[in-house]
Amino acid sequence: MAEIDNIENDSAVYKTLLESTRAIPWKVDLNTMKFSYIGPQIEELLGWSASSWTSVDDWAERIHPDDRGAVVNYCLAQSQAGTDHETDYRALKKDGGYVWIRDVIHVVRKDGELDSLIGFMFDISERKKTEDKLVRLQKELEELSFKDALTGIANRRMFDSIFEREWSSARRDGQPVSLILLDVDCFKEYNDHYGHVNGDECLKNVAQILNAVVSRPRDFVARYGGEEFVLVLAETTEESAYKIAEKCRSQILEDAIPHVKSRVSQVVTISAGVSTVIPSSNIEKEVFVQLVDGLLYRAKQSGRNCVVSDNAVSKAVVPENIRDVTPAIWHRS
Repeated sequence: MAEIDNIENDSAVYKTLLESTRAIPWKVDLNTMKFSYIGPQIEELLGWSASSWTSVDDWAERIHPDDRGAVVNYCLAQSQAGTDHETDYRALKKDGGYVWIRDVIHVVRKDGELDSLIGFMFDISERKKTEDKLVRLQKELEELSFKDALTGIANRRMFDSIFEREWSSARRDGQPVSLILLDVDCFKEYNDHYGHVNGDECLKNVAQILNAVVSRPRDFVARYGGEEFVLVLAETTEESAYKIAEKCRSQILEDAIPHVKSRVSQVVTISAGVSTVIPSSNIEKEVFVQLVDGLLYRAKQSGRNCVVSDNAVSKAVVPENIRDVTPAIWHRS
């Protein structure tokens, strides 16, 4: 008799302990698919009384519609396989709101057969808020990692990613992809004369102009490094890419950012190399970038303030007031 009393007392102690925790214990009979027990804490959390949890249908109906199908199917499959599992979902409150729940479920066997499910529900709403905040912060950090801190446009890392994608796409579809490399002429002299603060402002202005020139959704501009910028133009012919490069050059010239120490003009100018390719196994993208970089070098060697492609060198068109200031330089070409 004493042993029976001890067992009953032990059960009462265990029940008291379970019902004093934040976790909500429950048990479902797999033969009837009905709750044989659920902790009274459920009413405090969701507003539904413990007596209202009759069958697993009550549980399923109180799962958010967007979560219900996946959660129910997963738990059913795992339970039938006799596998312990856990799942997260939004549970409906009696007042119409939702609480994030983590259900940790243990499969109980009796004489080798599936008998019941015993589980604990945990309120993980605060954890979910923290996780969502971390996801947002991670996204912001990723965006920052792909953005040039000075100019606000994409950086070299983003260029590498975008160019890899566009190269693969062009190779798969047999379409051209064009690349433009631009460099601010005599930028060291600009920094030496105007100071690095003004040099930074100059680069910001150049970036804004380049960003305004590209207009299609897939057109991409990035700061390549230092005073160099790069444009990736998907599905763009060499002729069209050349016109865009020339527009970049002319727009920056027309912006007339003063540069009295330039060996080219009295205002800031750029030089550019441009080329187009339909990617194939015969050329690697790194080799193509080197080719365009070589065209940029030729633009520098051709007197700067020009665009060089595989087949052409643009003629710099200089406003009269600027040409008058530096006649010797402009007339040498």
